[in-house]
Amino acid sequence: MIRGSTQLVAIIGSPIAQVKSPENFNAWFAENGQDLAMIAVDMAEQNLAGFIQALRGWNNLRGCVVTVPYKQVLASQLDGLSKRAAALGSVNVIRREADGRLLGDNVDGEGFLKAARAHGFQPAERRALVIGSGGVGAAIAYSLCEGGVRQLVIADLDQPRAQALAERLQAAFPQLEIGNRYASLEAFDLVVNATPVGMGGTGETPLPGVLLETLSPAALVADVVTSPVLTPFLELARNLGCRIQTGPEMARAQMGNLGAHMGVMPLDA
Repeated sequence: MIRGSTQLVAIIGSPIAQVKSPENFNAWFAENGQDLAMIAVDMAEQNLAGFIQALRGWNNLRGCVVTVPYKQVLASQLDGLSKRAAALGSVNVIRREADGRLLGDNVDGEGFLKAARAHGFQPAERRALVIGSGGVGAAIAYSLCEGGVRQLVIADLDQPRAQALAERLQAAFPQLEIGNRYASLEAFDLVVNATPVGMGGTGETPLPGVLLETLSPAALVADVVTSPVLTPFLELARNLGCRIQTGPEMARAQMGNLGAHMGVMPLDA
């Protein structure tokens, strides 16, 4: 029940119907007796500046989760960024201070690794392939570098963007092997789809089937897509004997990080 006293948080993106955050957050708020609620905001890009300006004066809105495709465009419109958000040039959560200032962070990578560790994956000295160099892909890549992977490969149809991310990460983590070239998947301990490919039941996979057939059965294969839960990419990986990690697992794992930044729940929620 939303009352006049209810404090709000939001999630903004477009499209927004597929996101799991409202049900996850609202269930936690109800279970813990909090007078808080999350609303979903499907906003056209040309209206984002107006939304951000409204957010500064929205006294009962504590913060906002940011999802595709606005993680990068909104980073430049805030009053302050965490070190990693500034390095990535993207945000996935915004906190509204009492004076209306908006502070951004990006905890996508933390959430991803939290879910991956629950599957027994530890990044140190591992080889990882991240498919997609957009907001979520960059965040996952950054956290994998922080975690000490031996080798990180970034794949993207937009080769200049992938190369730019690889160069940025190489400058921040000069001791690591970072690039965007690979011929097979067999050497990777982790393969992550960080693109929207497979969303909405399209049946598409982020890499050709002949290449996916080279996945090692010992690899953890993960997807950030939340609907469907079991994407064709994950189905194929599971059939090859791989451990799989779904998009909703990542979404649930980072809920405490998102809520803590907005000041509405503890980090370990």
